[in-house]
Amino acid sequence: MRGHGAKEALASMLSQKTRYALRALVELARVDGAQLTSGELALRADAPRKFLEAILLELSRHRLVVSRRGKFGGYTLARPAAEIAFAEVIRVIEGPLALAPCVSRTAFRKCDDCTDLATCTLREALLRARDATAAVLEGYSLADAAAGTGAEVFRPTA
Repeated sequence: MRGHGAKEALASMLSQKTRYALRALVELARVDGAQLTSGELALRADAPRKFLEAILLELSRHRLVVSRRGKFGGYTLARPAAEIAFAEVIRVIEGPLALAPCVSRTAFRKCDDCTDLATCTLREALLRARDATAAVLEGYSLADAAAGTGAEVFRPTA
């Protein structure tokens, strides 16, 4: 990754849009069925309001949130928080979890530069990574995140 630092490389693994979506949904999970306005969600998720409104519209189209218009409008989760996995949200915003299309279970296709799927030396590792990632993200719900206290903090090594 010439010209990019480790911080930039890691930040690109999950888009800012997806992080805002997940943060907003976790905030909705925390209020357990109560309604929050886009302004309240933007503050709680530390997200720009207009950008978050566009994200919430996308989440509404995919039936992850319900929006109510008007003076007493706002957003609620469309289903119980325990039924919405991180994997579902990431797929809605980012697309497949797989690192390459040839190992995707939801959007499989042969890689553009692949000569033979059967003899590809990368597929096994990428498939294992996809399966491990999917197992974790499909097994972790908005309710889990709302109830959690955070995760281990890693410090950069010298």
